[in-house]
Amino acid sequence: MLALVSMAKALVEFAILLLLGRGVVYLISFGRHEVNPVYRFMRFLTSPVVRIGRAVAPRFVVDQHVPALALILLVWLWVGLKLAQIHVLSLHLTQAG
Repeated sequence: MLALVSMAKALVEFAILLLLGRGVVYLISFGRHEVNPVYRFMRFLTSPVVRIGRAVAPRFVVDQHVPALALILLVWLWVGLKLAQIHVLSLHLTQAG
C-alpha cells in the first residue's frame, strides 16, 4: 500500500513540475510560446491534467486560468497523498513494533 501511495505522489510531483516548467517557458517566450517546441511538448504532457481542471472549473473561469487551477488541485492532491503516506507508514510501524 505504501508503494502505491508513493508512486501516486511521485506522479503528482512530476505533473506539478511539468506545469511549473510550462509556466516558466511561457514567461520567457515573450508571447511566442505557441511556436516553442519545449512549450508545446509540455502542453501535450500536461493536457490530461488541464482537461480535468477544465471539467472541475465553473464555466466563468477563463481558459487561460485553467492550468493554474490544475496546479492548485495537484498541490492539494499532493498534500492528501503525503498525509496518506504518513498514515500508511505509521500503521506499518505500529504493526512491526
